[in-house]
Amino acid sequence: MSNALIANAMPSLKTRVQELFPGIMVAGLVAVAAKFLSEHYATPAMLLALLLGIAVSFLSEEGKAAPGIAFSARSLLRLGVALLGARISVDLLMGLGVPLIILVVAGVLATIGFGLWVGKFFGHKWRFSLLTAGSVAICGASAAMAIGAILPKDERSEERLIFTVVGVTVLSTLAMILYPILVSALGLSTAQAGVFLGGTIHDVAQVVGAGFSISTETGDTATLVKLIRVAMLAPVVLVASLMIRAYAQAAPGGERPPILPGFVVAFLVLAAVNSAHLIPTGLAEFLGQTSRWLLLVAIAAVGMKTNLKQVLAVGPAAIALIVVDTLFIGAFILTGIALLP
Repeated sequence: MSNALIANAMPSLKTRVQELFPGIMVAGLVAVAAKFLSEHYATPAMLLALLLGIAVSFLSEEGKAAPGIAFSARSLLRLGVALLGARISVDLLMGLGVPLIILVVAGVLATIGFGLWVGKFFGHKWRFSLLTAGSVAICGASAAMAIGAILPKDERSEERLIFTVVGVTVLSTLAMILYPILVSALGLSTAQAGVFLGGTIHDVAQVVGAGFSISTETGDTATLVKLIRVAMLAPVVLVASLMIRAYAQAAPGGERPPILPGFVVAFLVLAAVNSAHLIPTGLAEFLGQTSRWLLLVAIAAVGMKTNLKQVLAVGPAAIALIVVDTLFIGAFILTGIALLP
């Protein structure tokens, strides 16, 4: 019986692979091109993948590539977020000490709360406010993609996601340049500088760039602090998913999301296994690199599904909201550094 089931499933699996392959390959080629340009022109790979994807957005409208592009933008995105869990280790994070961990966690939660509150003054509803605040508070483009995956979909979901990814990536790049100058002007110690950079810059790559431009100690501290924020991704997405589910259940005709999104469960399992030292260092590094590539392919695919004119129509109020969220987390972490002994 089992052999018969396998025999019957094989043709449909083969058909599905043939259907998805062209689109996945196109998204992968865009991601490779973005990575190449990133390494040669010192530009964030995520931003380049988005822009290159938008440039060939006609590929997602019709033809053989469309199904694979849609699959990459959704399923590969979630797999990439799940594999981020392999980079998290409790031992690594605890090395910073409880007060600093509390400060960084409080910064994440306060920024999300502030973003949800202040968003209404800029004329935005909770979905866009949560998307922008979560991406600023946690880990930039990766957080935006993870949060976007659980938000209820409408006709402007892709536009909001693209706008947020572009916004936080550009702000991260500016912060990588300007924050080390600010650190010097404020006279922060190397450890304080690492906490500030890791606790405020959105994307991991820019945190590393800014931190190690000051000193090795600052770079190491900044990277560890950033990992605390990355570790907040799963619990934040989980709580948000539960709240969205409750809201959808109460709303007439609402379609409830799953209680536990599969990619969040996988993130938590990998983080727990890595914390128990059951993942070899080499494998953890491989999974981390795989995660980065999957997210790059996914964001290229999201770019291909996006109309640039509609993204730009999001308006200046959206830009102002991301900037205000960024200023808030910067002020919060600086205040915390000043108050810590």
